Amino acid sequence: MTTIKPEVRKTNFLLILARFRELALIGFILLLVIVISLQSPSFLTFSNFRDILMDISILAMIALAQAMIIITRGIDLSVASMLGLTAMMVAFLIRAYPQTPMVLIVLLGVGLGIVLGSLNGLIITLGKVPPIIATLGTLSIFRGMIFLYSKGNWINPFQLPLDFKQLAKGAPLGLPNLVIVAIIVAVIAYIFLNYAQIGRDIYALGTNPEAAKISGIRTERVTFMVYVISGAVCGLAGVMWASRYEAAQTNTALGFELQTVAAAVIGGVSMMGGIGTVPGVLLGALLLGIIQNGLTLSSISPFWQLAVQGFLILLAVSSDSSIQQRIKQTMTRGIVNDRHG
Repeated sequence: MTTIKPEVRKTNFLLILARFRELALIGFILLLVIVISLQSPSFLTFSNFRDILMDISILAMIALAQAMIIITRGIDLSVASMLGLTAMMVAFLIRAYPQTPMVLIVLLGVGLGIVLGSLNGLIITLGKVPPIIATLGTLSIFRGMIFLYSKGNWINPFQLPLDFKQLAKGAPLGLPNLVIVAIIVAVIAYIFLNYAQIGRDIYALGTNPEAAKISGIRTERVTFMVYVISGAVCGLAGVMWASRYEAAQTNTALGFELQTVAAAVIGGVSMMGGIGTVPGVLLGALLLGIIQNGLTLSSISPFWQLAVQGFLILLAVSSDSSIQQRIKQTMTRGIVNDRHG
């Protein structure tokens, strides 16, 4: 009869805890819903949940792209600036040419995002600049381009055609188009990360970059690709943002990058790379949306939203680091015991 060593049992428990973090998130979300509902009965209404889904759809899309980058041990701090620049350029175009087909507008936004994302990818892969430094620089560059392009002017709702406004808010299938687009992006991301070879390469790169390179994975190409994907998603999100809010401003999505990182990290994406799931990221975005909505209904200062986001990021990162360190220590002790046993 075989016996399982305490080190192995402890390792298995920690692995199970890390793997099923989504269940803990679901439990916390349900508890939060109950608490907020007791404080604000209007929270548990169909219209309010519809508003929450609308509010988190763009966050969820960009958080999924951000998660892919974080899985490769990178980060993209320029996502909000790419979104803002795309929203501004598309809004100016649709104001000047209101008869432009909506499909062309969407393709233009995605194409612009790809160009911006490619710039990030080239700086990081060819220029060998650390992702946090490269995207911090392009964050300022893209934000400056918004001012240069718009000359400080804003696009107001009355300047946009009705077709463009309905691009995000129209609901021919019962759900707003923006929510449907977010669901489609999530499904594509899930299939891409779980069933495509390039998706497995992303996880391999984040788990062990040196081993991934030795095994034949073209690490620079994979790195470049995730930043291009981030740009494409930000371009799409920029179009939907301008349609959703019926405006384009010079401060559009200012600070939004913090929320995308928060949604990814809270959803279980490890800042050490190699770990993260699409359902986890979606749950992280939903949690942030519920917190923001609940604080608004409770008439609590929006500054607390930032404080809560920061606290959740610290909590998620510290717990992830603790789990990873304990797994390594337990496995190391098990190997030493095997050698001396």
